[in-house]
Amino acid sequence: MGSSTDQSGLVDGKSSVTRLVIGCADRRGVIAAVTAAIADAGGNVLDADQHADPQTGQFSMRLAFEGLEDRGGLESVLDGMNLQYRIRDASPWARVAVLCSKQTHCVADLLWRVTNGELAATVTRVISNHEDARSIAETFGFGYEVLPVTKETKAQQEAEVIRLLEEDGVELVVLARYMQVLSPGFVEKYAGRIINIHHSFLPAFAGARPYHRAFERGVKLIGATAHYVTADLDEGPIIAQRTADVSHRDTVEDMVRKGRDLERVVLAEAVRMHLEDRVLIDGARTVVFE
Repeated sequence: MGSSTDQSGLVDGKSSVTRLVIGCADRRGVIAAVTAAIADAGGNVLDADQHADPQTGQFSMRLAFEGLEDRGGLESVLDGMNLQYRIRDASPWARVAVLCSKQTHCVADLLWRVTNGELAATVTRVISNHEDARSIAETFGFGYEVLPVTKETKAQQEAEVIRLLEEDGVELVVLARYMQVLSPGFVEKYAGRIINIHHSFLPAFAGARPYHRAFERGVKLIGATAHYVTADLDEGPIIAQRTADVSHRDTVEDMVRKGRDLERVVLAEAVRMHLEDRVLIDGARTVVFE
């Protein structure tokens, strides 16, 4: 029986697709040189996206290709082109840790999507400072680690979180309503690899009780924002955002419900795009190839 390929580029359950993401100063001939190098290495381009920013002069490109025969030769050419790049096989799936606190809607949604194959991730374990999501994680078959934290024990607790992430070989950390501020050292260690979901259409209504404040102001839109975490709280490069309409008839409870729906969808969207190498960080901004 012959092999079969599905829409994700899997051949008999194994990935045949390699992805290449490039960032450099915009200049003539980059696309031609890169695609020629891929062809010389035996690759066949399946998908290509590129963007040149006229204001910053930055060029970004994402390519997916199959049949790579000489990866070392391709990397040698890329190394000589004075550009930043990352290259990875679409499989094995990225190793992801999910961190959460008391609110469970985002962690439940992520684990459901992973279990059902919507997100190409291997969840190593769920880490929390509370017990609330244990039954959810264990129902889906994922390990659950509770690391309580207080002001006095925060440094030790964070060190233990990092130890677990290192032990598991984690490539992406997802904060699924994890209500702890990460230290600059933690953020630096996983720079560009921590995604957070924020309960507003940033930068509005940051801080505590956002839906109550929005209700008091009579807003007509609420939103959710997924972004990479930086040392500047809630100011990291934005990956995905969505909004929902609200009216004078909506109660605080209605707004919370709508907000949670947005948070689930936006966080999953951001994680998916990261896992598929569709996001390039360009300073305080991102280029997202949807």
